[in-house]
Amino acid sequence: MELRSPRRRITAALALVCAAVLTSSCGGSGEPSKQTDASAAPSKITVWTRAATEAQTKALAQSYNASHANKVEVTAFPNEEYPAKIATAAGGRNLPDLFASDVVFAPNYISQGLWQDVTDRFGALPFKDKVAPAHIKEATQDGKLFAVPHTVDISVMFMNKGLYKKAGLDPDKAPATLKEFAEQATTIREKLGGKTYGTYFGGNCGGCNVFTLWPSVWADGGEVMNADGTKSTVDDPRMAAVFDTYRKLYADGVAAPGSKDENGTTWLGALQAGNIGIAPGPSTWLGLLQDKGIDVGVAPIPGVNGGRTTFVGGDVIGVSATSKKAEAAWDFLAYTLSDKVQADLQAKSKSTVARTDITATDPRVQVMNDVMAVGRTPYALKFNESYNDSQSPWVKTLRDALFGSDPAKALKDGAGTISESLNQQ
Repeated sequence: MELRSPRRRITAALALVCAAVLTSSCGGSGEPSKQTDASAAPSKITVWTRAATEAQTKALAQSYNASHANKVEVTAFPNEEYPAKIATAAGGRNLPDLFASDVVFAPNYISQGLWQDVTDRFGALPFKDKVAPAHIKEATQDGKLFAVPHTVDISVMFMNKGLYKKAGLDPDKAPATLKEFAEQATTIREKLGGKTYGTYFGGNCGGCNVFTLWPSVWADGGEVMNADGTKSTVDDPRMAAVFDTYRKLYADGVAAPGSKDENGTTWLGALQAGNIGIAPGPSTWLGLLQDKGIDVGVAPIPGVNGGRTTFVGGDVIGVSATSKKAEAAWDFLAYTLSDKVQADLQAKSKSTVARTDITATDPRVQVMNDVMAVGRTPYALKFNESYNDSQSPWVKTLRDALFGSDPAKALKDGAGTISESLNQQ
């Protein structure tokens, strides 16, 4: 899940290139155009990714290249430029052999026919039923699979155990409800004061709040959108209860003042400073917080009344519709999902793994793996325009619900404007 994105009109751009140029490989069938496979001899496999996952993609390529005749070459692009690069390359029939995508954009790319069908190849993997279920669901259309997990990033609660101890709280007692989360954050603020705050959140960031607030609604059995991604239900009482919790934390001075204007760019830095007690964030932050000397604990995000789940974000990756090296490209993808890579390269680097059957030695990583297995990735073709975009109706809705004078009206109006955005042509 990309946390902060400038405005991008992916659907329109891809629709144009598909209609004009990729007639043979786009469309609903998802069947690749006629190609020859170059895997008989050692091949160079080209891979594109966005900057957000560059380090991990290159680490996977380096590991593969060290033990395989085929060689993987990775090119990364700035996050904001990446969708346009994909659209241009598709229009020129010059896509790389493999390209990764933010998982929430996968339905859009699949609908435009930009990835090849890998259903049979994936089905032959002995661990096919153990691969990140939310990613697989998002990359499946009409019973066919077009991409596999590349990076897995989930939303969790981070607890600063040092501050918990100073405030007289049990650092090993994670909040079981959103109410307990608020109580623990309040205790830290009241007991320690000064520049230490109970929590922090991205109050001006659409993607941040999709990622961290929606799981609390799901954990309570609620929904924020229908299954087709065409109708918003952010006026659900369970969504209102989640907003009420964060609204009160900010109004009472428990949440750091910077929360109101946080657009995602300094979100991690606020936690790395070491003066935030507990806050939701991406699982990829675990190692980054630990590197700053913070004794950090990890817990699932709870609902108002309990339960637990997570937003499963990150990237998926697929064989492009124009690749002539499908077999070689798949060999790399299968390698990235293998026991060796998932257990050694991923788990040991404190990253959430893409397999539900891999046990991590770090109990915090295991917490992330366990909740990933029951997590969700919402579906909507117009996800970016409706939620992530800095000018999206979701951003206005959450701002008004968190800081405005009439949060109930903000959510009611927001359900309407977000639904309109989800259905725009």
